[in-house]
Amino acid sequence: MRAMILAAGRGERMRPLTDACPKPLLPVGGRPLIAWHLERLARAGIADILVNHAWLGERIEAALGDGRAYGVRLRYSAESPALETAGGIARALPFFQGRPFLVLNGDVWCDWDPARAARLAAAWPADRLAHLVLVDNPAHHPEGDFVLQADGLVAPRPDAGPGLDLRPDTGRDHPDGPGRTPAAAAPLPPTPAAAAPVLTFAGIGLYRPALFAGTDPDRPAPLAPLLRQAMAARAVDGERHAGRWVDVGTPARLAALDAALGGHAAGPGARPRAENRNRM
Repeated sequence: MRAMILAAGRGERMRPLTDACPKPLLPVGGRPLIAWHLERLARAGIADILVNHAWLGERIEAALGDGRAYGVRLRYSAESPALETAGGIARALPFFQGRPFLVLNGDVWCDWDPARAARLAAAWPADRLAHLVLVDNPAHHPEGDFVLQADGLVAPRPDAGPGLDLRPDTGRDHPDGPGRTPAAAAPLPPTPAAAAPVLTFAGIGLYRPALFAGTDPDRPAPLAPLLRQAMAARAVDGERHAGRWVDVGTPARLAALDAALGGHAAGPGARPRAENRNRM
């Protein structure tokens, strides 16, 4: 399996920190934010990774190089202007060789195990186009994004309008999500029978190339309309991640995560303390 890390956002809400440093390279826990993704992907056996970039993209390439320092093989997709989530993925489609692929927002920290992605894809029903990792709604986004139904399918929030924006680096603080579980893998977390919960998209997703078949790879395009169309066709499923997840969308949340990870003392497997659990 191959993966993509979305790193093209300007990071407006992180200014002035991002005026001279791309958001994925901001240090947290003694390493660049994006390095946590790279190290987890390497441990999961996902070595072929594409990183898209736009704002200060040359600094991302200079810092990460070919990925060998992290045990992976990196390729880059430069965008000018930034193509938004769906546009950036559409441009990268040849890299995935027609197979399901994992996408992670570069501005989130999460202890979800990427090793699940290949297991999920192996047992994924053929009619599914997307699998989204969802988390409990954080204080800064209490209304959530999507409904996780008892059958594992994902549906739009009942009161959501057509303007739902899942791009990284927007005022809505959002990302994108991953795959479905085979018999040999851990089952999906159970959904409470009382009511289907409205949850927040974690910025981690497993996708089939067919979801982006009609997207122009040279024009900006958002992800939300594609997901809504696929949800209407019952082609999107998901899971509720009960572990740690942080949307590093503001300097305050960056500082809190850095403190939770113990600064330079924290290792790749370290977890934020409970009081710093954003969007949980």
